[in-house]
Amino acid sequence: MKPKLFISACLERGAVLGAYELITRSRAELDLTDQAAVRSFFRKEKPDLVLDAAAKVGGIKANATQPVDFLLQNLQIQNNLMESAFENGCRKFLFLGSSCVYPKLATQPISEDSLLTGPLEPTNEAYAVAKIAGIKLGQAYRRQFGRSVISVMPANLYGPGDNFDPEASHVIPGMLGKFHQAKESGADSVLLWGTGKPLREWLYVEDLAEALFLLLEKYDGEEILNIGSG
Repeated sequence: MKPKLFISACLERGAVLGAYELITRSRAELDLTDQAAVRSFFRKEKPDLVLDAAAKVGGIKANATQPVDFLLQNLQIQNNLMESAFENGCRKFLFLGSSCVYPKLATQPISEDSLLTGPLEPTNEAYAVAKIAGIKLGQAYRRQFGRSVISVMPANLYGPGDNFDPEASHVIPGMLGKFHQAKESGADSVLLWGTGKPLREWLYVEDLAEALFLLLEKYDGEEILNIGSG
């Protein structure tokens, strides 16, 4: 019998996914901030594995102007999922964090032991704090109840299904949107934010998906892991 895997985001891996009985829900079908709805879902479906890639996300502007939304909604999502999963027999939970959990001035390239060694980047601090809480909640479940929770931090992601909203997009879709708009309008230039000096690492979403399923099968440790190409 195939293990039942609940994926809270669409990650298509072809033959890899064929090894699982997939359970998926769109945002319209299941509000992960609704504790009662999440509990009802897990009581009914009882997945063996949970891959938590769900979050309220956005670029610099969205993070800077909606810190309460980013902190509260992400805490609600990850708390509801983890608690309900383990109340209903989940044997392994994969929590997807973010590279922004690391200090603003962390040594490059960033290693996992940089976590909580310095101040965060102020523009996305609320999101980072929520993700750090998710990491610590997973570690607490492992220590107190012996539950299998693994936490991974991906590099900056891009790929199919990206958000191109000019007010809420991340860097790559944000730039692509501006380039496309400039080409369509015949503009002579495009205004990009920042100095261009910060070092960023990019990761294609399908490569992330491959790494996540490898970790579901091969890794079961308390320590967080970075996922990237560098």
